[in-house]
Amino acid sequence: MLAYAIDAAKSSGLFETVMVSTEDDEIARIAKQYGAEVPFMRSERTASDYAITFDVLEEVIQEYKNRGKVYDELCCIYPCVPFLTAETLCKAYKLMKEGIDAIMPVSKYPVPVEWSFRFDNETGLLTADNPEATLIRSQDLIPRYYDVGMFYFLKTEAMLKYKTINPPKMLGYVVDENECQDIDTEEDWKSAEIKYQILRS
Repeated sequence: MLAYAIDAAKSSGLFETVMVSTEDDEIARIAKQYGAEVPFMRSERTASDYAITFDVLEEVIQEYKNRGKVYDELCCIYPCVPFLTAETLCKAYKLMKEGIDAIMPVSKYPVPVEWSFRFDNETGLLTADNPEATLIRSQDLIPRYYDVGMFYFLKTEAMLKYKTINPPKMLGYVVDENECQDIDTEEDWKSAEIKYQILRS
């Protein structure tokens, strides 16, 4: 799975360095096998279940700085992205203009988020979060987008200043929902296999 991300990054020609952050020796070996660098391993802090993406990137930036390398921009690519292509990375990066601090790939919610429902904790009944909104036509509601969890382009200075991978001056790169698949469960994997076969055919 990791090979897809490394290949997309290397094939794009955008990056001076393609590195993998990990605390796992096997993942480090696979990363090197497919042409990525693993100049250092994650610390115990960033390898914990409580570490967030910002923590990992901050550590990577500092470790490179300690080695005399400073990068003005970076791209964080998550490992489970079998549909990510070099073309997508290049198109997204073109949005990085003067004054823009980050690019996030997003996809449109298939239905208005205003129409969301939840199960009541006490009664177990299905309840509208916003009953008034369920009466509004979809074409009268503003489309909403979600982070597809594939990659982020970031200006290093802005990321460190705001201590987030979502700084204020951020643009969205719209990705078709068929081109992205978050893989956390076996069901996600099966969905990804189906999408992969469709896309490759």
